[in-house]
Amino acid sequence: MGTPTTSLFKSKVLVVFAHPDPYESVANKRMIEAARQFDHVKVHDLYAAYPDFIIDVHHERELLLEHDVIVFQHPLQMYSCPSLLKEWIDVVLGKGFAHGGGNALAGKICRFVITTGGAAEAFSQTGYNKYSMEELLQPFELTALLCQMRWVDPLVLHWARRVTDEDREAHAELYADWLCHPVSEVV
Repeated sequence: MGTPTTSLFKSKVLVVFAHPDPYESVANKRMIEAARQFDHVKVHDLYAAYPDFIIDVHHERELLLEHDVIVFQHPLQMYSCPSLLKEWIDVVLGKGFAHGGGNALAGKICRFVITTGGAAEAFSQTGYNKYSMEELLQPFELTALLCQMRWVDPLVLHWARRVTDEDREAHAELYADWLCHPVSEVV
């Protein structure tokens, strides 16, 4: 892949990473390594920054304003995101800043990068989970739209612990390739 440099990229990417136990996540650990190789990508680990769940809203908003692309990377937990990310969304993307009279994130690109513990087939009307990933992730899409962000379809790795090392590596490479040119997929 070569050595990435900031001069090759126009977009600054913020990866808001939320995993309560990142050292136990083989897939997320590899994807974060892939993201950290780029100078134009900032990985922001919420659980490392806020172990007490007290979020510095001003700091978080400044980070958002400094970046063109916002990526939310997390495992799917209880059909949603980890609790700290939900709290972050509620307080940081608040009324007057990102919506409801504020439009600070208008035009920015938004993508969710998610790992699941279940097989892809489990996420369907006839599967174990009864709903598709597209249906389960609608609240995130609606949040992005409320904030006037440009939604990019989520990148999902199903059965993250059970896939082969080769499949996990291929997924991390797919993620890295997208991070190189995140604007190219937006219409």
